[in-house]
Amino acid sequence: MNWDDVRIFLAIQRAGTLRGAAQQLVIDQTTVSRRLTGLERALGSRLFLRTTGGLVLTDTGLEVLRMAEDMERMAVSFERRGEGADARVAGEVRVTTTDALAVDFVVPAIEQLRASHPEVRVILSTTTRLLDLARREADIAVRTLRPEQPDLIVRQLGCWEVGLYATEDYLAKHGEPRPGQGLANHDIALYQQGVTGRQDDTLAGESRSQARVVAELDSSLMLATFVRAGLAIGELPEYLARRDPSLVRLWPERRRAMPYEAWLVLHQDLARTSRVRVVVEAITSAWGCG
Repeated sequence: MNWDDVRIFLAIQRAGTLRGAAQQLVIDQTTVSRRLTGLERALGSRLFLRTTGGLVLTDTGLEVLRMAEDMERMAVSFERRGEGADARVAGEVRVTTTDALAVDFVVPAIEQLRASHPEVRVILSTTTRLLDLARREADIAVRTLRPEQPDLIVRQLGCWEVGLYATEDYLAKHGEPRPGQGLANHDIALYQQGVTGRQDDTLAGESRSQARVVAELDSSLMLATFVRAGLAIGELPEYLARRDPSLVRLWPERRRAMPYEAWLVLHQDLARTSRVRVVVEAITSAWGCG
């Protein structure tokens, strides 16, 4: 198998459709189909079955997948090691984080970076999905969960208590909830299912069984925005309250069992790449870690 065919095979497997693979690779769908057909002919076996849910790997496809992923790891490692010798402070650096951390920390870091290193261009992706640094989906990640994969450099940027917050306007309209009543007669905002594993059936340790769930949001930024608008009570990291005087912390002695953390992550092969290093320095400085 040659590497170009392997890239197309992996893109099809991850996208589940020829069209999706073509969009990922920025090539036309006809080329994707032709290269897949050529690979299947060379191997003498079908790699995918067409189903109503998309393309599914055959048994042979599963065997090829393991080899293809090994080839990808070697190719990406080779690319990273070559870049490690690049002393120029210029070029693209791909950064991934959540929208809240981007607004509060990463974008200010990029602003400072632009002043000192204008030839470095940051490509910023905000998503709750954990992009794969080993596959070079990103060069640097700022995450709220500490990764466990090998070959990664990990540094904690921040750790904050998560408390229960509302605005003064909300409390003037609804009053302050009383402990032990399950937030009865109060509006609350939550994360959508699957966005985080840290949300449970309580808010800051208080049952939410009697509360009205008025919104389910898909990101920290949207949850904070909803609470700041005075529309509901919600769990927020305490650094937000320091920046927004309209927020009032309810029951300051109570907190979510798991804090809100920020971790900077990059692959060790990129640690010596000059353009990556200056972005790391800018981000850590934005947290006061520099």
